[in-house]
Amino acid sequence: MHTNNFKILFALSFTVFINTLSYSQDIPQKGKSIGATVKDSTVVNLNKPAEPETLNAEKAADTTVTDSVKPKELLEHIVKYSATDYTKFNNKKQQLYLYNNAKIDYGDMNITAGSITIDYGTNTVYARGITDTIEGYTQKPVFTQGSNVVEPDSIVFNTKSQKALIYNSVTEQGEGNVIARVTKKENDSVYFIKNAKYTTAENLEDPDYYIRLLKAKIVPGKKIVTGPAGIYIYDVPTPVWLPFSFFPQSEKHTSGIIIPTFGEQNDRGYFLQNGGYYFAISDYMDLAVLGDYYTNGSFGLRLENTYAKRYRFRGNLAFRYENLITSERGFPDYARNTIYNLRWSHSQDSKANPSSRFSASVNLGSSTYYRNSINQINAGSNYLTNTLSSSVSYSKTFEGEPQVNYSLTATHSQNTNTQTINMTLPTFQGSVGRMYPFASKSGSKKGIIQNINLQYNVRGENRIATVDSLFFKKEMFDDARAGFQHTIPISTNFKVFKHFSVSAGANYNEVWTFKTIDKRFNTVLGEEEVETINGFDAYRTYNFSTSIGTTVYGMFNFEKEGKDTKLKAIRHVMRPSISYNINPAFDKYYNTYEEEVITADGLTTRDVEFSRFEDAIFGAPNKNFSSSMGISLANNFEAKVKDRDSTATEPKKIKLLNSLNFSSAYNFAADSLQWSPVRVSGSTQLFQNQMSINFGATLDPYALDNNNTRINTFNIDNGGSLFRLTSANLTASWSLSNKNKGKDKSNNVASDNPEDFLPKNMDFSNEQINEYQNNKDSKKGNKDDNEEPSKFFNHKIPWNVRLAYAVNYANSRRQNEISSHSLMFSGDIELTSKWSIGASSGYDIKNQGFTYTQFRFQRDLESWNMNFSWIPFSDRTSWNFFIGIKSSILKDLKYEKRRQPDQQL
Repeated sequence: MHTNNFKILFALSFTVFINTLSYSQDIPQKGKSIGATVKDSTVVNLNKPAEPETLNAEKAADTTVTDSVKPKELLEHIVKYSATDYTKFNNKKQQLYLYNNAKIDYGDMNITAGSITIDYGTNTVYARGITDTIEGYTQKPVFTQGSNVVEPDSIVFNTKSQKALIYNSVTEQGEGNVIARVTKKENDSVYFIKNAKYTTAENLEDPDYYIRLLKAKIVPGKKIVTGPAGIYIYDVPTPVWLPFSFFPQSEKHTSGIIIPTFGEQNDRGYFLQNGGYYFAISDYMDLAVLGDYYTNGSFGLRLENTYAKRYRFRGNLAFRYENLITSERGFPDYARNTIYNLRWSHSQDSKANPSSRFSASVNLGSSTYYRNSINQINAGSNYLTNTLSSSVSYSKTFEGEPQVNYSLTATHSQNTNTQTINMTLPTFQGSVGRMYPFASKSGSKKGIIQNINLQYNVRGENRIATVDSLFFKKEMFDDARAGFQHTIPISTNFKVFKHFSVSAGANYNEVWTFKTIDKRFNTVLGEEEVETINGFDAYRTYNFSTSIGTTVYGMFNFEKEGKDTKLKAIRHVMRPSISYNINPAFDKYYNTYEEEVITADGLTTRDVEFSRFEDAIFGAPNKNFSSSMGISLANNFEAKVKDRDSTATEPKKIKLLNSLNFSSAYNFAADSLQWSPVRVSGSTQLFQNQMSINFGATLDPYALDNNNTRINTFNIDNGGSLFRLTSANLTASWSLSNKNKGKDKSNNVASDNPEDFLPKNMDFSNEQINEYQNNKDSKKGNKDDNEEPSKFFNHKIPWNVRLAYAVNYANSRRQNEISSHSLMFSGDIELTSKWSIGASSGYDIKNQGFTYTQFRFQRDLESWNMNFSWIPFSDRTSWNFFIGIKSSILKDLKYEKRRQPDQQL
């Protein structure tokens, strides 16, 4: 509700209405009584003189029309008024009375009240409710214009001076409401109130908190300026009082100061964080400049920009910089460190341009930013971030036959542990759609010839590999590698013996590079020398492949005639396939040089082979001839069981194994170790798809010698088993919840992503608070409409637990060890609709220690949020308590207390 409702209520509604009631020279003639009860609804066209039986007893000549220009009609709409009991005019007192369900309509404006009195002698309008012996004071005045509503107890308004008194009014002002005992309207743009309450609570009859305003001035649509103001919680005064306060009420973006938060850190002293200035640049763009300052000299700077244009694009840009000082100047542990982080997100509306698209997702900066940042916004789970990645791309599609596409992409990947950075600036990709040169223009494609198709793809990259210390410095470009790769795949497919699908194809590959190398042996230094040669060079390769596969279905029935068995049948689906690949040797792209080596027989020479394309961006061509056969078998198992639902007419289908796959290969061109290890992988889901299990293993058919090196002898011929288990892995994730108990869990597949089990970011900045509240509101909206849980007790306590288990086994060189073994878990319990607790942790079973652990407590206090986060152990042992108002306009009314991690000496 906007503050200009006061102006609309008095200046427009009553003034216009009352003044037009006296548009004629006289109100009803003396001696003519209109005190009799009239119909419930009366329609008066005040643009014309009223008939005697309505407001005027007779038509009067308009003596005001003397100008040659006809005056504009006073009213644009017809005024309708009505009352249930009576509508009468007291000629002696010059007063019009509307009683019981009194109502006045004028255009989109409406006022209803129990009683409305219009005094023409004093130019005063009085609207109030009526008193009922049973219900008390009822039918309070309600003024409505469009969607705006004002509901006071009573109104006194002077139509001549435009001043008014409003008693016990409730008016929405921005995000809050003003509850005032007395409001004085001074003019169209200034209102004064006293003994008022300002609150953002939903329950206005009994607000859980409010700010008491002894005196205040309201400028509609602009501001509220108050005298002494204090916070009351459930009508209990608190010692928090301010000599004056200011509430901005602008309905447009407005620039202004952002109040900082204050606190203390163990190693940097007192601080002011996240204070600055907000610039409302336009309706499409804004900018916030924020800063941090610590008494030991450390400081930080943040720039945050948001932009959007409807139906075109939206995005945000943020840059963070911190200059951190450790210890004191002159001490041995004194250090100065600068860290930064850049984030950019841009998305294009799908309707803006269907044939082209631009998007960006950038997160780059110092590798140690999230670990070393001392700003509270970067606390929490950001500490565990070990990868920063970015991508900026533009793509364009040209419709037609064939379709042509191209894209430009710049990527960035940064490992915060090793501080290595890989970038492509940029990557160009182009493609020409699939073409069938021998297919008929109409009808389906049949046979090996008509199914022949080809494509064209090109990829160009400028790849940079560097480290964090050289990022954005000249040295990072010294070892950049650039090149293009062109590929033309040709393939066809057809059926043989009705049940076998055959595919065959060839691939042509051409690589362009702008740097090659040359190697030689320096006899003086006794070492290899590598020379980089700048200039264009290229190589060309090709290969052939073919495959054949089919699908075999098997059904094992367990039903017996006359017996009702629980297991009806098991269905087994097999998809065997055999492939053959031949890769010619392109040894013409290889050269040799002589290297001197010292052996037991003295100084000798040997030939060293190399390719000038070794350091090319797409690698060197294949040197060795390869002729290999691949074998794979994919399996799927399903079962039909008796449905527990007695009304079901069909058996229930359940998955026993989603997949069970075997694969291996045989190299005809190899002199030894021709068989590759057999790789086994599979997955399944249990407990109504709540538990997801993935497993894998590698089986090597060859034996090891005494040096644990693979030899060209089968393991079974060496006195062992048929296969030697060299590695295995198992991951399982289980999601438990009582919210969906008894419902279909087909879409509730447990995640096997370890990041889903990491502790949530419990930093209590405003973004997280709003997100938490939105999630709470969403949960409320998903509840059963008929369910009304108590605020203080919940007989059905919602809870959820997420578990993740992972184990890896390694035995490639007879080490026979568990390389990693861990369990991660997290969960939340909603004790009531207002109380929730949660925890996340993990246990490293191999090293016997707990991983990053965090406990969370959250309390919804109607208009407030209360949160507590605790990290009980590790080098980041700390806790954080926060309580604050949800409304963004009062976000600075909060209390926050932190225990910082101990200093690391």
